[in-house]
Amino acid sequence: MKPHILVTNDDGIDSPGLLALKQALSEIGDVSVIGPDHNWSAAGHSKTMHKPLRINKVHLADGDHAYSTDGAPSDCVAIAVLGFLQKKVDLVVSGINNGSNMGDDITYSGTVAAAMEGIIWGIPSIAVSLDGYVPEEPEANNFALAAQVAKRIAQRVLAERLPADTLLNVNVPNRDEKDIKGLEITRLGRRGYQDELIVRTDPFGRRYYWIGGGKPTFINEPGTDIQAIADGKISVTPIHLDLTNHNLIPKLKEWQLDWR
Repeated sequence: MKPHILVTNDDGIDSPGLLALKQALSEIGDVSVIGPDHNWSAAGHSKTMHKPLRINKVHLADGDHAYSTDGAPSDCVAIAVLGFLQKKVDLVVSGINNGSNMGDDITYSGTVAAAMEGIIWGIPSIAVSLDGYVPEEPEANNFALAAQVAKRIAQRVLAERLPADTLLNVNVPNRDEKDIKGLEITRLGRRGYQDELIVRTDPFGRRYYWIGGGKPTFINEPGTDIQAIADGKISVTPIHLDLTNHNLIPKLKEWQLDWR
């Protein structure tokens, strides 16, 4: 029996990356697609609890049917697992994201959040992103290669399994196959954000605010996802859901903290 694979993303149901991922994974399993009906980039691991969720049957660009929802990427996974698909999900694959998700980015990423939702429900999960995405030139984005990378990793995950609390975060350089320098198992790197608060005034004289600024910088350190991508390699990073700093626990106990 073929495995049942759930495909979702945070760029929206019409994203070419989602279509490429669905088509590649269809070669190894039965694929169901549930994606958000609009872009949820930088939404993080949010869950919709203040309003009902709507689900609509739609058709992808290749004619296959899928489902869209007005919920967040993590909602897409929860909806599937809680019974909407009426079939057990064996693997969650989120992506292919328009742009990388490396280092500190994963705390903001809706793509990674969907994979996190998968492992919360005990389902092996993968997040896939395309570094160097060019929004102005659709033909310049090699989603097909990233999708094939995702397929091969998915095959190994299905065969070897993963710890219940760990997902794989995959970043693929936006290059031709001949220009890929290999694949590296990495740890998370560090970003340098250049955010600033932009203050403007609307036509009624009321202030409003944008969080803007320049592009994030990269801190290149050997062994990190950021360095691997800089070297032209595919990066595969195991992400653990336990965020506890276990090394700090003994030190905090020495503080003898008292609530009184």
